[in-house]
Amino acid sequence: MKEVSGLLGLACRSGQITLGADLALQEIRAGRAEAALLDEEASEGTKKKILDACAYRGLPAHMLPAGELSRACGKEGRMAAALKKGGLTRRILELLNRSQADERIRNI
Repeated sequence: MKEVSGLLGLACRSGQITLGADLALQEIRAGRAEAALLDEEASEGTKKKILDACAYRGLPAHMLPAGELSRACGKEGRMAAALKKGGLTRRILELLNRSQADERIRNI
């Protein structure tokens, strides 16, 4: 998760991520997002809005550990984000998918 966190910080500094549930939802609906990220402590309403929008558009959505999104981007209280299309996003998604696969293997 450390590498993901570093790449998220880079994405924030380079403008490749939109932070905040409402702004992320706008990016998803406008077709400018490639994926969504949610803090595991986000409200059920926020999770539902983001996950429904992603499901409708066929976009991946990933849950991050509590506070990880805020820490990585240096902005407190951020519970959702949209990753814009590009190489940095693809690398973040690769790492998240690999980390989830590793977690499933450990839980077996």
